[in-house]
Amino acid sequence: MRQKLKDWMLPIAMLGGAVFHNWIGHLTFLSPYLIFMMLTITYCRLDLNKLRLGRFHIALLCAQMLFATLILVALQPFSHTLATGLFICVFVPTATAAPVITGMLGGSIGHVATYSLLCNLIVAATGPVVLAAIGDHPEYTFLESFRRICTSVMPLLLVPISVASLLSYVWRRGHDYLASNQSLSFYLWAVALFIVVGSSVSFIIRNFDLSHVWLIAALVGGSFAVCVAQFAIGRKVGARYADSISGGQAMGQKNTVLAIWLALTYLNPLASVAPAAYVAWHNCINSWQLIRCHRRQQHAACK
Repeated sequence: MRQKLKDWMLPIAMLGGAVFHNWIGHLTFLSPYLIFMMLTITYCRLDLNKLRLGRFHIALLCAQMLFATLILVALQPFSHTLATGLFICVFVPTATAAPVITGMLGGSIGHVATYSLLCNLIVAATGPVVLAAIGDHPEYTFLESFRRICTSVMPLLLVPISVASLLSYVWRRGHDYLASNQSLSFYLWAVALFIVVGSSVSFIIRNFDLSHVWLIAALVGGSFAVCVAQFAIGRKVGARYADSISGGQAMGQKNTVLAIWLALTYLNPLASVAPAAYVAWHNCINSWQLIRCHRRQQHAACK
């Protein structure tokens, strides 16, 4: 029963957010804190001394950033909102729950955890520059945008590493508890999904305009294409290093909570439709993979 609940937790969270979107406004302030806690729990499991970057991680990172750049350059002439919305779906780092899902599917937790850390560091370092350059806040100069984004994004992504390291020295029991209970991150992720999906649905309803229908459809359809492409590219790159599962999850499973928050805060809020739809697409893929894996395990046990 617990396994079945876990398999369906993400779709339930998304459906709940959509149904109760009218009340989500009172909870949106929790999003940055949930991201912070998820990252801290994930980093508690990492032994920074044992993390080893390899060709697997460099190849995935190059593929991710190249794909993000191609999307931005190709779509910018047609629609800035569409380009930035789909760009943010690719640019953001791997989901904090990706190592957990990867482990359930039989992939390498170490590979994905290392890539997640690398990705978070790269986004923390380059995000302020990128978001300041493509953001939709003409009232701010580039330097003012850069300063604002730095003060909000960098601490959110980098401080959890320091907190996890500090816990290992000052409260080892608490650190080890978080390290051995990574499913906490999964459940926090479900709560965060509930909130961000509800926030996105509320935004779309409040700002619905017939003139935006085609743009919204393009953002939703484009996010599906981008999601499938990222899982496929990740699996293809991973297969070259005998770990297609980890490659697919590392590149396809995104920190959509962070993506939606960044889009709502620094881009045209309408661009958040793309990462909001990506929530549904990549979690549907994850749920399908988990159910399929669970059925395979049951079949193997029966044999």
